[in-house]
Amino acid sequence: MRILLVTGRLAYPVVKELAGDADVLMLDVGVAAFITPKLLEKAIAPVKGDYDLVLVTGLAASDFSGLEKKLGVKIRLGPKQAYDIPLALAAAGRVEFSSKVPADMLLANVKRESALKELGDIEAGASCAFSLKGVKIGGTSTMKVVAEVADATKLTDVELVSKIESYAAADVIDLGVPLESSEDAVRHAVRVARSVTRKPLSVDTLIPEYIRAGIGEGAGLVLSLNGSNLDEVGPLVAEKGLAAVVIPNDESLDELFVNIEKARALGIKSILADPILSPVGHGLADSLERYREFRRREPDMPLFFGAGNVTELMDADSVGINALLAGIAMELGVSALFTTEASHKTVNCAYELKTACDMMALAKKHKGSPKDLGIDLLIIKEKRARRDMVEPGPTVIEAKRHELKLDPAGNFNIYVKDGRIYVNNGSVTVVGDEPMTIIETLADMGLMSMLDHAGYLGKELEKARLAIRFKRSYLQDDPF
Repeated sequence: MRILLVTGRLAYPVVKELAGDADVLMLDVGVAAFITPKLLEKAIAPVKGDYDLVLVTGLAASDFSGLEKKLGVKIRLGPKQAYDIPLALAAAGRVEFSSKVPADMLLANVKRESALKELGDIEAGASCAFSLKGVKIGGTSTMKVVAEVADATKLTDVELVSKIESYAAADVIDLGVPLESSEDAVRHAVRVARSVTRKPLSVDTLIPEYIRAGIGEGAGLVLSLNGSNLDEVGPLVAEKGLAAVVIPNDESLDELFVNIEKARALGIKSILADPILSPVGHGLADSLERYREFRRREPDMPLFFGAGNVTELMDADSVGINALLAGIAMELGVSALFTTEASHKTVNCAYELKTACDMMALAKKHKGSPKDLGIDLLIIKEKRARRDMVEPGPTVIEAKRHELKLDPAGNFNIYVKDGRIYVNNGSVTVVGDEPMTIIETLADMGLMSMLDHAGYLGKELEKARLAIRFKRSYLQDDPF
């Protein structure tokens, strides 16, 4: 395929370096984003028959579709950044580039859609040890995420519903029951949960009375059974044909096998074995050895993996921890990973863990590492560094602060609520999602009159936007 890359003076050296076998044409413009159809037509009309595809920068603001029709050659948007050119060139011929969507965004969307379809195909063709309301567990199916609503019976109905809805990524909703609860509270929590989700529900307690109450209202998974409650509730679990997580009495692998055999003898067929994953500093490495030994002795039984035990007891961003734990779980042959969002630092863990499980499913199928899959957990860091291509003017001035002056048009209180940004001056409140939209609204209303005040607002509004994106707190004037 004959490809022409069109760029400006500033980006030309980098584009030329990355162009491979493609030709590069530099136009008489400093920044490639300022290329216009008129400028492009003059340059490529004489050579239009030499190329199958002309790529301009994805940052271009002009519409080249009319010129494409006039010249009879495809003129499409390349990537926004020059460093993504090799990816675009590799896809040329396989992907139809767009005149509206930059190539890097288009390729990311195509790859993501392909990955999601592949995940669907993997799950559709997978076998399982058992299923919970259609959710496959074990066998060759993908790893599932069990997300706990901590102290579910202590929450108001509104709080419980909100928490369940926040677990959209989870496969199973686990209702955590505190010791000081009651049977009626358990029944009520399960009823409320069933009214708002069709996902399988588990009741998370060792107390037999609470387990019976949860089963009576439709919980399909018991978390957990051990020597303390097997005799009392094991027969009911077997009679109802329910699934159960079986744990040891004292983190001993031998005790776990004793309890599994007892559960089997009682007639429980759908078992998730939990050798107990310990937190860092409390035997994590030893617990991983237990998982490895269990899998050696029991090649086929579904395994339960308490990832939340690790993330909750570590003051570190959870996203990387969840990715690594999912990778370890995949190598151990785990079927279900447990997480919770009981503290603010673990908010979004269900989504992170589910995405990580999907990545591991694709990596396992491809027999490779969990990278370049079309889905990822790169939240802050970037996969490829991109150099800024700047063209400074003849004069460079060091920036410095000046004395603070209050805007005579008034000042604002900025806060975040329910995922939106609010700006209030005491009489008017402007609400929005994007900082620039809010700034433009304030300007149109004449609610600010100083440039440095506008700059300050832009800084604070962007902090608020980032706080929403990363599910953090926002306090005006505090460091982010």
